[in-house]
Amino acid sequence: MSTILSILLFTSPVFAQDSAAVAKAAAACGPADVQLDVSTDKNKHPAATPDGGKALVYVVEVYEKLVDTINIGSPTTKVGLDGAWVGANKGNSYFFFFVDPGEHHLCANWQSHLRRVSKLVSLAGFKAEAGKVYYFRARIIPQSSAVGGQVASLELEPVNSDEGQLLVASSSFSTSHPRK
Repeated sequence: MSTILSILLFTSPVFAQDSAAVAKAAAACGPADVQLDVSTDKNKHPAATPDGGKALVYVVEVYEKLVDTINIGSPTTKVGLDGAWVGANKGNSYFFFFVDPGEHHLCANWQSHLRRVSKLVSLAGFKAEAGKVYYFRARIIPQSSAVGGQVASLELEPVNSDEGQLLVASSSFSTSHPRK
């Protein structure tokens, strides 16, 4: 069973009152000062199978562009596991990693030079079992604001294996490394 929590991390007095949500984000995400460079390849679609007593986790980023708007570039979403960054996606892409069995805390954080956007975080907790495959969708949903401009939400959610396999097959493969 997975639990999902989507939050916008503001350093405002109102949000500061919810220290439990801030603690969950800090425990799942990696260090805030780390930026990741991402490369994607639409011609590669590597897959893996769980082995060695571990579980396999796929994370797919889905970027839903607004219709009739100019979209420049694709967002980068960093993915953290239990307090360390494990990779990142850019645009509609995926990557995978192995985890030990047990309780884990997953984080998706929109990486941006815009302070407001870089505070978009979504969390999902899950219990991994050896030999199983888990799929998560990090969905960025731009929305028009009633007062003009755009806002967005970031949702990290588990998806079933059928949906997960379809998302992987229709996405580019991403590789990432810390920016120097």
